[in-house]
Amino acid sequence: MLTILLASQIISWIIILSLGVALLALARQVGVLHMRVAPAGALTTAGGPSVGSGAPAIPAVSLDGTKAMIGGALPGVPLRLLMFVSATCPLCKALIPMARSFAHDERVMLIFVGDDEPQVQRDMIARHGLGGYQFINGPDVGQAFAVGKLPYAVLLDENGVILSKGLVNSREHLESLVVAHEMGVRSVQDYIRDLTAKVA
Repeated sequence: MLTILLASQIISWIIILSLGVALLALARQVGVLHMRVAPAGALTTAGGPSVGSGAPAIPAVSLDGTKAMIGGALPGVPLRLLMFVSATCPLCKALIPMARSFAHDERVMLIFVGDDEPQVQRDMIARHGLGGYQFINGPDVGQAFAVGKLPYAVLLDENGVILSKGLVNSREHLESLVVAHEMGVRSVQDYIRDLTAKVA
């Protein structure tokens, strides 16, 4: 009987040690996988003014009739986020609350830009509680930035320089615009491409 108990204890310890080794191997593989998977980033497009260049200063009128200048210098506002949305875009509807939360957390001035019928945009503003945000409606701004797909975002500094831009559909994509700026790269994809080239 004593021999059986001793043998079962030895087998139990061998199993426990094997599980510990397997767990360490699994943790190492997860770490390797984490390093290989590229972080989510806003998808940059080739059209429009490039990152690092000055954004065109476009005179515009917000939905409430206030005159505004989109682009150009805006002293005292370190970061501005132009968020291109549409009432008919399902992704835009899901992203608007994320954009509001992101702008609040990152202390970014958030400006919405659209190109729909004014009443359609007013309905969207009421539905999503965007009354406190500047909302520009018209094709001029989108054409100046060569926006072809939505939702699209452009991050500007106080001098009107484009820090980063791209198609966005999640909070992580919005955050990647600020991360790319802080890292001094045009986009997260460019950073990953350079990193891959150095490793290879």
